[in-house]
This record gives sequence, structure tokens and C-alpha cells, in this order.
Amino acid sequence: MPWLDVSSVLLDPMFADNTLTVTRNSQTVGNDGLATLAIVTTPFIGVVTSISGSVLNRVAEGEYITDTIMIHTKYRLTDGQLGLTADIINWGGVSWAVTNVNSYSTYGSGFISAVCTLKPLSGVAS
Repeated sequence: MPWLDVSSVLLDPMFADNTLTVTRNSQTVGNDGLATLAIVTTPFIGVVTSISGSVLNRVAEGEYITDTIMIHTKYRLTDGQLGLTADIINWGGVSWAVTNVNSYSTYGSGFISAVCTLKPLSGVAS
């Protein structure tokens, strides 16, 4: 196990971003068989880094941009599980979908690393 604990760096206000919010959609099915959707938006703190940067994709139908970021945080983000859809992160005025979550607890108690992809505004544009 690594001896390096990066908690103090990842939680430092000079390094961490406190403008992140997560929107979590949960769905439960009642005894009547009808689904109920609960939407909760919560602010959290994390360190955001770029993975690939903005990439312009050109296809026959038009062009679109893809982008990915990584967020290191103690907030337990999810890429989807029973009763939950993937978390949607709002950062920098843009929405990102959590696509992969990994435990980084060996570098600081409770830390996870989440890969997030840019949510398209309205599909493929020309």
C-alpha cells in the first residue's frame, strides 16, 4: 500500500473546485407498480482535470465535439446502479455524465476517481 496520502492536497481550497454540483436520479417502484422518480442536486468539492480535451468529430451527418474530464473527490459518485442512473455533473456551465468510477482510497481515505464525458447539447449538429 502506498505511503503517500494526498488528502490534504485534494481538499486544499487552493487546489480543489467547490463549484461542482451533482444531479442524481433515483427511481423506485411502489406496490401499485408505478415508478416514482426523485431528482436531487447536491454541491460537492473535487479536483477536476482534463483527460482528452475537446475533440472535433466529423461524420457524414455533421460534426460534434466530445470531451472527457476526471474528478477526484470524496463524494460517492455513481456511474449507475440498481435504481439509479449515472450521475450528471455540472461544472463550468456544462453537463457531464459519470461513465466510470474507481476507488483511490489507497491514496487517501474515501477518495474516488470518476471519468465524466461531455453531454451533448442536442445531438449531432451540422
